[in-house]
Amino acid sequence: MKKIQIFDSTLRDGAQAEGISFSVGDKIKIAKALDELGVDFVEAGNPGSNQKDLEFFKEAKDIKFNNTKLVAFGSTRRKGIDAKDDSNLNALLEAETEYVCIFGKSSSFHTEKIIGVSKEENLNMISDSICYLKSKGKKVMFDAEHFFDGYKLDRDYAIESLKAAETAGAITLILCDTNGGTFPDELVTILEDVKKNVNIPLGIHTHNDSGMAIALSVIAVMNGCSQVQGTFLGYGERCGNANLSAIIPNLELKCGFECLPKGNLSSLTDIAKRVAEISNVKLNYQLPYVGASAFAHKAGMHIDGVIKDSHSFEHVDPSLVGNERRFLISEVAGKSTVLAKIAKLYPDVDKQDSRISSIINTIKELEYAGYQFEGADASFELIVHKAFGNFKSFFEVEDFKTIGEGPSEIEKYSSSAIIKVNVEDQVEVTAANGDGPVDALNEALRKAIGKFYPILNNVTLSDYKVRILDGKESATAALTRVIIESTDGSNTWSTVGVSRDIIEASFKALIDSIEYKLLKGDK
Repeated sequence: MKKIQIFDSTLRDGAQAEGISFSVGDKIKIAKALDELGVDFVEAGNPGSNQKDLEFFKEAKDIKFNNTKLVAFGSTRRKGIDAKDDSNLNALLEAETEYVCIFGKSSSFHTEKIIGVSKEENLNMISDSICYLKSKGKKVMFDAEHFFDGYKLDRDYAIESLKAAETAGAITLILCDTNGGTFPDELVTILEDVKKNVNIPLGIHTHNDSGMAIALSVIAVMNGCSQVQGTFLGYGERCGNANLSAIIPNLELKCGFECLPKGNLSSLTDIAKRVAEISNVKLNYQLPYVGASAFAHKAGMHIDGVIKDSHSFEHVDPSLVGNERRFLISEVAGKSTVLAKIAKLYPDVDKQDSRISSIINTIKELEYAGYQFEGADASFELIVHKAFGNFKSFFEVEDFKTIGEGPSEIEKYSSSAIIKVNVEDQVEVTAANGDGPVDALNEALRKAIGKFYPILNNVTLSDYKVRILDGKESATAALTRVIIESTDGSNTWSTVGVSRDIIEASFKALIDSIEYKLLKGDK
């Protein structure tokens, strides 16, 4: 089984994505998560470009990584100076990493028009930079920037840039589709030519501007590349980089290559959730392999097929990547969907059990009233546990009131809530402020019962969706469905509430969320 090097650039290329800003602490946490997964290289930043990256490398010196080698990233020397006098190259040395990765131009257009040097000087910049870093004991990888576009414009010069890096002592040549416009057939043809002209290992670095990044990376490996560069969840400038969380299982499960230490692939989904959480970006439900919807089935026919044989509508076993199968309750799902979801909670229940009919009838009645359980699994589970007599009431809300205030430059919060709760015959009356009535209610409720159930201290609301269900009456009196997503940092669950009062609908979903967490306990 051929080993493929996985080179992750989440902390460098991924940090260039719109909406992402890593602190030094964030970068250290992500680097540790990728090391736990077993990624070979983590490109941790450009120490010559900003103080934050330089600080990261200083702190990282004291961290023991078991699988991962940190890589410092930078450019070739500037034009007109000696490599030894280039501040960016010397910053790479200050990072004190065993490996460095530098990029240089492989396109005559970029060489002459963008950085404004002769083609000969650009080749010297590539060679001088690699020779200097190698003389300081560094193992140098060369990113041939704009390689595919450069090849199509001036094939001979693009090849010359690779040869200059190889002759200077680079250990790997990475072919970069920097603008993300290359197609698979072009890549195969160009790669075949490159292999005839250089003799050291090749890598691939693609961007997703044409939606081809994952496919190009896999095809490049199948055609001889031994290193794949990308970002773990596809983060990156413009449309993002090649998504390693999809490339890795594709290569291991579909192509027979070794990417991670044996057994580590099963932690893929957990690491994906962790990286997304640290990045403060909601994990895309529809990501291949690691998304919550990757193995979610909604159509009754699909669910029936999966129950009979999972291969009927699943290309791999979700457990191989640490994910799980989900059956969605909806108007297009049949009785088999409900049965399958109940069986996950109570695997020994008989299909003829009267409680199943009761649950199905309850679901139908609630859906007719406006509820939807496709995106609210936690509310569905509560209905099932109640039907099976395995639910206890942890608290009772006796009364609540919200007070809204207009915008103010002085007041930090826009709403307040007062709530009266009975917990095991102890009555608590509590008030809290919040950014809106729902947030205020959430804070007041958790404050009231938090001393009885400290487990709630880590629970926060992570998403809030509202939908108006009918237009028969005025919009302000319309039937409203609210879905709330909650998290404790490790797990995420969704609950639903319906009412003609948006606050009441929200509060129903909120109560379900808290009761679900209390029912689950520390699990």
